[in-house]
Amino acid sequence: MDLKNYQASKKVSLDNYESLEINTRAAKQLKIIRKQLATLQDVMYAENKYSVLICLQGMDTSGKDSLVREVFKNVNANGVDVHSFKSPTSKELEHDYLWRHYIALPERGKFGIFNRTHYENVLVTRVHPKYILGENIPNINDITDIDNHFFYQRMQQINAFEKHLVENGTIVFKFFLHLSKKEQKNRLIRRIDKTEKNWKFSAGDLKERKLWSKYKEAYEDMLSRTSTVYAPWHIIPADHKDTARLKVAEILMENLSKYNFQYPTLTQEEKNNLKYFRSELEND
Repeated sequence: MDLKNYQASKKVSLDNYESLEINTRAAKQLKIIRKQLATLQDVMYAENKYSVLICLQGMDTSGKDSLVREVFKNVNANGVDVHSFKSPTSKELEHDYLWRHYIALPERGKFGIFNRTHYENVLVTRVHPKYILGENIPNINDITDIDNHFFYQRMQQINAFEKHLVENGTIVFKFFLHLSKKEQKNRLIRRIDKTEKNWKFSAGDLKERKLWSKYKEAYEDMLSRTSTVYAPWHIIPADHKDTARLKVAEILMENLSKYNFQYPTLTQEEKNNLKYFRSELEND
């Protein structure tokens, strides 16, 4: 299938996107592509012109953590930074909502992965608008001051933020891991049944699950309003983890290959110096 088919449409209804796609060879194919990604990142690091920001969003248990582990397993540890954004700290709340994301952006030559992202500020806060009050924003004194226009404006700000990043050398990828409610139920049960996964289970997961329809609505609006030409959303079927990981890796590889990253070219004088240094070492 054409990988462009995974891009979000202008008006997203998640009911129109499959949550299950199975490729029985996905795990084997991923082993090949992740090595290619590692090589590409190495060249990108040497060239030192671009950085890559990979944004992962999805319902609880959609497989974000394991995707990071499996897709980027071969990338040099110095070439990838992973950030997982939880509830804002008191220090973070003393700044605007994008501040903590901005300071976590990847340096040139690196992959940066946001496991949960700046979009939490128009997802979780839209389902639980009371969280906005903790930001102490001028003219927001009560929950009744937080309407749809507030979130539309915030999404426009996020679009501008990403446009600024792209224009200054950051390549932005955004993946929504599209999980079905049925598969989430199965994964939560596995967390209860498997001793080694008990630590991942939280009663809060069940409370949030009851708000599934509200989150779905928030995601659909967010995907529709923030999928842009310069930073499109990709909606990835997430019920089968191996296939989801492969699709993300394929989209990354296909798009990053277009940049034709190159190792720096040495001047003739630098090449001559290398010959001299080699001779020095041989005669040492």
